[in-house]
Amino acid sequence: MSIFKIQHITKYEYDRPIKESVNEIKIYPANISSQQVLEHELHITDHPQVLLFNDYWGNKTGNFNLLSPHRELIIESRLLVQTIPSSILAFPTTTIAETEFDVQDLLQLQYTRCSTIQSKSFLDLVISRIYNPTKTIAEIAFACSEYVFNEFTYIKGITTIETTIDEIIEHQSGVCQDFAHILLELLRVMHIPSRYVSGYICPNKNGMRGEGATHAWVEFFIPNHGWVGIDPTNNAWASNHHIKLAVGRDFTDCTPVKGTFKGPAHQVLSVYVSVGYEDGMVFEEVNKVQLEKSPNNGNENIIDNFAVQQQ
Repeated sequence: MSIFKIQHITKYEYDRPIKESVNEIKIYPANISSQQVLEHELHITDHPQVLLFNDYWGNKTGNFNLLSPHRELIIESRLLVQTIPSSILAFPTTTIAETEFDVQDLLQLQYTRCSTIQSKSFLDLVISRIYNPTKTIAEIAFACSEYVFNEFTYIKGITTIETTIDEIIEHQSGVCQDFAHILLELLRVMHIPSRYVSGYICPNKNGMRGEGATHAWVEFFIPNHGWVGIDPTNNAWASNHHIKLAVGRDFTDCTPVKGTFKGPAHQVLSVYVSVGYEDGMVFEEVNKVQLEKSPNNGNENIIDNFAVQQQ
């Protein structure tokens, strides 16, 4: 078993007072067998009341608002979590051609099978290299992950949260969020239900992409077995070093922090994440984004509190 200490600070700064800030947060660790929350503290500017509920995908979600004028919003999460080592992976040997998904009884599976990609030539190329009706679902999924890992370059700053799947394919590069979105599309084109996962990747002392930052990976569904996690950024099965926060169709369903505010201000968003072991070793990352979206003529408007891309 491993115990990790995680600090996650999201900070919005405004060049003039804003008001009526309404926000949604999904920074609560998932309640699953592979991870146990030992402590979790949440500190928000002005200590607003947070309304908690579970969204459609089962994610613990918080809503809060700050009505009075303010020039700064800080959301700090302090988490102590224990992970349980996973056993040897053993998947059903049913081939992809023999598989039937009962989407009538599992509506969520229907939503996680829909592909939105437009690059048909890319799909044809990948399918020609990977698809084989005699392969199991797990074999197909790992082959897709391996393809993304080998063919796409991990580069920070070349994409944003608004970059489309087709643009990522054109760049042939991106960060973990982009790698996850590409893998999702490949699996869905082959009618394998799959979903986006947001969370953290904890340091394993061997070096993995995304250590000490918010991270994203993918889960795919195997009938009579359940959801299985795979990390295309590192070309590895999700392990006890992956701390899950939320799941959904894509990043927009799992955004750690998002919201709106009223006012003509420019805003700057910065995110700090540190992930450490009990022995004091810490991995950390600061992601600072200048956001220039503001209304014209100085009139008050409702503006988005932007989300930062997962690394």
